[in-house]
Amino acid sequence: MHKRHALTFVTITVFLDTVGFGVIMPVLPEFLVLIGDVSLSDASALSGYLIFSYAVTNFMFAPMLGNLSDAYGRKPLLVLSLFVYGGAYLLSGFATALWMLFLGRLLTGITSATYAIANALIADVSTPEDKAQNFGLLGVAFGLGFIVGPALGGIIGAWDLRAPFFIAASLAFINTLYGLIFFRETLAPENRRPFELSRSSPWGALTQLRKYPLLIGLVFAVFLNNIGHHIWPSNWNFYTIEKFAWTPLDVGLSMAFVGVMSVIVQGGLLRVVIPKFGPVRCAYFGVTATIIAFIGVATAGSSAALYFWCGVSSLGGLAGPSVNSILSNQVSADSQGELQGIMASMSSIAMIVGPLLLTQTFTYFTSDSAPVYLPGSAFWVAAILTIAALIIFFQQIRRLPNPAG
Repeated sequence: MHKRHALTFVTITVFLDTVGFGVIMPVLPEFLVLIGDVSLSDASALSGYLIFSYAVTNFMFAPMLGNLSDAYGRKPLLVLSLFVYGGAYLLSGFATALWMLFLGRLLTGITSATYAIANALIADVSTPEDKAQNFGLLGVAFGLGFIVGPALGGIIGAWDLRAPFFIAASLAFINTLYGLIFFRETLAPENRRPFELSRSSPWGALTQLRKYPLLIGLVFAVFLNNIGHHIWPSNWNFYTIEKFAWTPLDVGLSMAFVGVMSVIVQGGLLRVVIPKFGPVRCAYFGVTATIIAFIGVATAGSSAALYFWCGVSSLGGLAGPSVNSILSNQVSADSQGELQGIMASMSSIAMIVGPLLLTQTFTYFTSDSAPVYLPGSAFWVAAILTIAALIIFFQQIRRLPNPAG
């Protein structure tokens, strides 16, 4: 019963957080054009800087929050993160200048422990056999959030560009209250360890990888894959508006379609294919599907083609839970939070590098100074990075004695 309630809460948490994030995406290009008084091409660069500011603070603080959750439990850190998320979205909704948007991103980055602690919570209540499927629940929540959030943002954003930010803030505050009242701690006292500041710095967290030498290469492959995946939140809305003249509603509906496909893959297909084929094969297949989708989107000539390649990209959802399961099965129960802190740090570094690289690529190849007009250039870069990740993953996975746990 306790396990089921914990899984339900963390699924709802990720769902509401994703709705809050997704509801903003369709209006962000126009909002940045309005607040910054810039062109769409330059707004893409501003979007990259916003994500960069979030990523830097997340990189600095995520390992500390992950280690604090190993020492004091998941609940207090999770509830605090949700509350600050709400405040940050509220600030952004009232923004009249770019500095207010950047301050909101910095606040969100400082306490953005939601996903790392959610992963640690899943590890707390899962057996090695059902970890991959339970990690898949977060993918289902993410997919459902991307059905509701972008569609809602596209519809409401057509009425008022600021309204989606206030909706995101309300959802975060509601979830904070829900967590305070209903969520029970999942980390047993015997599985806690004393908090050590030396293990909580971002670089200190990464040095803990020395304890798991077999995982270093695999973590680097995940890092490259994460950089490529930042093409979707950082470039999809700008790319479709630039090349196909989509409206915020068009962007929102397309992202909702991605959410539907993600739920089908991670809510249904994943629970069938991982037990049948194992996490390793599913990871290979998912990363390969992602590469094909990136190339397809970059060369698409119509909106219908974009939707087809979005469907293909959803199969990439098999990779994340599979790789997370492989990594989690290599460490002990009292180090799951530390592992997720490490992964959060790597994710933050990818978020520092990826959006800057991809948005600047888009800005350059859609500017007047570009040698060739190529709005899909960022998707080509993402495909190349993901190919490198697949090669490294293939080499490293064979070194693990029992990747499936």
